[in-house]
Amino acid sequence: MLTYNLEAAGHTVMPVDNGLDALTGVSSWKPDLVLLDWMMPGLSGVDLCRRLRMAAATRYLPIIMLTARGEEQDSIHALDTGADDYLVKPCGMDVLQARVRAVMRRSAGRATAATVAEGDVLTFADVTIDHGGRRVSRAGGTIALGPTEYRILLHLMRHPRRVFSRAEILAAAWDDRIHVEERTVDVHIRRLRLALNATGGADLIRTVRSSGYMLDDGQAD
Repeated sequence: MLTYNLEAAGHTVMPVDNGLDALTGVSSWKPDLVLLDWMMPGLSGVDLCRRLRMAAATRYLPIIMLTARGEEQDSIHALDTGADDYLVKPCGMDVLQARVRAVMRRSAGRATAATVAEGDVLTFADVTIDHGGRRVSRAGGTIALGPTEYRILLHLMRHPRRVFSRAEILAAAWDDRIHVEERTVDVHIRRLRLALNATGGADLIRTVRSSGYMLDDGQAD
């Protein structure tokens, strides 16, 4: 049913029935988006998502989890693993197709109103974004970020030392035509922090109580 409706909407769909085949298929098919169930034989959807995020070729591949697991901690775990969106079954096809369109728009960089030019390089403290190559580095070492964390960091680096509310970060990093709860921002900020601080550098993302987040190195302008 999913294949039929997605193909009717104009997508080319390559269905598989286990996680290992999906892992192999992604490498050969190079899809624009992966739609994952959680409970799959061979390799779970969460484990597959983690592996895709670890590989350079699929680090920024849009991933939507579609699963019957509806507990809050399940969605947080999936988002922490690298999923861009999380839907609980049963889910209406109109909703799913809207999420697919939205995630693909975001992955193409069309969701943010003000976008850095493709060739631009932004630097704050010891963090650098090469937007043309979608590469992030800190102190010369490469930082692996998912697409949502990349958009959040890009937005913060365009406006360093400015506090953004969760709603403002949502508006900058997510498509405004789908509903995303503000707590989702906290999940992605936490993941962004872990990636940026993995080598022991100072935490550049400051939490401003009752206000939001800002990029701050503790130095005055």
